[in-house]
Amino acid sequence: MSNAAIYSRAQLGLDAPLVTVETHLTSGLPGFTLVGLPAAGVREARDRVRSAIMNSGFRFPRGKVIVNLAPGDLAKEGPRYDLAIAASVLCATGQLPVGRAAGFEFLGELSLDGSLRAIRGGYCAALAVGQAGSTRTLVLPAEHFDPAVPLSRSPLLLAHLRDLPRALQHPQPAALVANRLGPGPPARPPAVYPRIQGQPLARRALALAAAGGHHILFAGPPGAGKTMLARALADLLPPLDADAQQQVARVYSAAGMAIPAAVPPFREPHHSTTASAMIGGGRDARPGELTLASHGVLFLDELPHFPRNVLELLREPMSRGAVSLSRAAYRVVFPAAFQLVAAMNPCPSGNHCQSGHCRCEPLRVRRYQGRISGPLLDRIDLHLAIAPLAHEALMQLATGEGQNHQAEVESLERLRAAISGARARQKKRRGTLNGAVTDPATGAAGPGLPVSAAAKALLEQVLRQSAQTARSASRLLRLAETAADLAGCDCIDAEHLAEAFSYRQLDWEGGLGMRAY
Repeated sequence: MSNAAIYSRAQLGLDAPLVTVETHLTSGLPGFTLVGLPAAGVREARDRVRSAIMNSGFRFPRGKVIVNLAPGDLAKEGPRYDLAIAASVLCATGQLPVGRAAGFEFLGELSLDGSLRAIRGGYCAALAVGQAGSTRTLVLPAEHFDPAVPLSRSPLLLAHLRDLPRALQHPQPAALVANRLGPGPPARPPAVYPRIQGQPLARRALALAAAGGHHILFAGPPGAGKTMLARALADLLPPLDADAQQQVARVYSAAGMAIPAAVPPFREPHHSTTASAMIGGGRDARPGELTLASHGVLFLDELPHFPRNVLELLREPMSRGAVSLSRAAYRVVFPAAFQLVAAMNPCPSGNHCQSGHCRCEPLRVRRYQGRISGPLLDRIDLHLAIAPLAHEALMQLATGEGQNHQAEVESLERLRAAISGARARQKKRRGTLNGAVTDPATGAAGPGLPVSAAAKALLEQVLRQSAQTARSASRLLRLAETAADLAGCDCIDAEHLAEAFSYRQLDWEGGLGMRAY
């Protein structure tokens, strides 16, 4: 009888807890038993491991093989344990040195011929090995590792099971080079912002949203440019810093998707998206759209067409910047520090703001707009009505006349620099962006910019004459603070507060235009 124990990593949300793979060989009828709460994908490893070992020139034991995946109360999902199980069997049969294999952790799916396939969560496991302070080296499939974000310790990349003995004797951890067999990390797409025609208010609103991390709602008829404006916000966001890159890499690795390099993510789920797909979860605790958009933009087009229960799921993550999921089998917390950009028509026909063109009854219009709850709107800092382009602008857009693309690109670069400067001031002041500041009543917000006497008088008038909740009043002040940061001012003046208040004046009953204030 022989025994061997080596190490692997599970995947639970964004974490990669340690799993010990124990193999026991005993006499008796040939058989292969897997224990330790394995799911169907793990139980199928018996046939994959047997074929891979035999096709790689190794000997598979003739007697009974018992493999235990510990801890036994942690559910094991997917084919990620194939390589660890094969290595454990080879150690138990003396074909691999047990003492040498104990210095490694194994992760990968085996083909029947012994070649290795990529698995999801490889970056999470590599990060977990480094953070745990372990002296062990992680072994990953060669086609798997995406070098978008560096690690403190490079993994050992393996292409085939037959190479395992030589690799363990002379380990050469891979340098962080380009992915050899898969596509590289996606680059930032071509900028949309320089192609925007007109819309000065919308451009200003985008600058405020990008500078302070504020959520924004565009309302207007079809073809007014709402989708282009939403995509343009991603052009204004600065590249991700090292911590944000690492968190985004963990999220996309856990989801089994290509890791974006330093590009803020942009997610655009369809309005038929389910609640589980939006918030995450499922049997194996995968991140949802809210988490995939963290440190980037979540664009919800045709907002009223999303199911009501899906929209209500946005409320807590928009305030907390995180998603807490409690299920019978697990409890995980996913990051959800996204910027929401929502777009909608004023009515089902889309022409309620154009007199003489709308064919919707007033009750139908109210029902359509009522699909968006007040608490959700309360969490969106900028509400902007988008008017159709004038005929002159449409002619210029169609013919390309009067457009100076180079000047627009230079303007975009100057705006990016101003936005980066405003963000730096906010992070120096509070450690976070104004849009992510918690309610001052909790005492966790920290001091902000001082408010001038004129701004205090205007704020008192606004609160007295308009229906503002405590949250909306706080967010109104944070938006005014962003306007001051973008202008490089050391205090919030009346003009900053007036501009912020103008973006809370969407006239729902009057066709989603802007009220005078």
